[in-house]
Amino acid sequence: MLVVSPDLLIHSANPAAENLLGRSAKRLRGRDVTEILDFGEPEITRRIKQTEEQLIARGLPLKREDKTVSVNLTISPLQTHTGWRVVTLSDSGQGERFGDEERRVSLRGPAVLAHEIKNPLAAIRGAAQLIARQLDEGKRDLTNLIADEVDRIAQLIDRMQRLGREKAEPVGPLNLHAAIHRACDTVKAASDKPLYLKEEFDPSLPDVLANEGALVQVLINLISNARDACAGRREPQVVIQTRFVSGLVMNVIRLGRPVKLPIEISVSDNGPGIDPSVEEHIFEPFVSSKPHGQGLGLALVQKLVRDMDGRISHERDDSGGWTHFRVHLPMAK
Repeated sequence: MLVVSPDLLIHSANPAAENLLGRSAKRLRGRDVTEILDFGEPEITRRIKQTEEQLIARGLPLKREDKTVSVNLTISPLQTHTGWRVVTLSDSGQGERFGDEERRVSLRGPAVLAHEIKNPLAAIRGAAQLIARQLDEGKRDLTNLIADEVDRIAQLIDRMQRLGREKAEPVGPLNLHAAIHRACDTVKAASDKPLYLKEEFDPSLPDVLANEGALVQVLINLISNARDACAGRREPQVVIQTRFVSGLVMNVIRLGRPVKLPIEISVSDNGPGIDPSVEEHIFEPFVSSKPHGQGLGLALVQKLVRDMDGRISHERDDSGGWTHFRVHLPMAK
């Protein structure tokens, strides 16, 4: 985010703008914004100079000192300061470069809505960063809170977008235990909460047919949930087990044929179990038994598993005091 004065000079820039433009705030300060934002399009430059108009544009080619990047641009006038404006830039990224037909469809879907929400969020976060720079270290609690909450909302939007995608990721042969170890490392690194983990692996298992990124995400969600569920126990335990099961077959409508699912991964915990009031709907969006849960984690897990032609289920063993989530996947040939 850039703050621009009435005479088109850059007054301040937040860290995200520094990274995107490849220049420090010190180098940007006092420069003409139309020189820094070189899109090679006279009409865009003319619109930038019109101080009272809001401008929104997507996929503009921004020329930097070292390369050209594709950006989304929003310029909004500051209502409280005549002539001053806030310029919000975001990397449009490879993920937004659709084909013509996909672009027409996306304009009617959640992608545009997500962008319209994220754009003002970026401005809010940028403003908080600029304010924080003017405060002493001990007085930044509220600005840090703003930035953290903006990040949380943005992550929620990202998860909703992933949940709405129709196209499945490509699958291939994958070492299951390597994926589990990667997920465990991520869970341990992402939180200060301890992970009391026990592994019961079948070392003779063949590779599974899966997408690595999707499977790791599934495991991260399940392991994190299990750790949180048993955190209040005197001796919390999470057990990850892999085994070969025979006879489990699922009809995959997309493929038009049954698929054998002999590889089982189970993530179990000795927590109190899922609230009975939501147990039957646990894989539905916005259903959660956690006090501050968003209800998107397990919905996303189910979608990712189904995209890999797999199956996920859960059960409560009250006699032993364990909750089990089981994922069944096809074997790589």
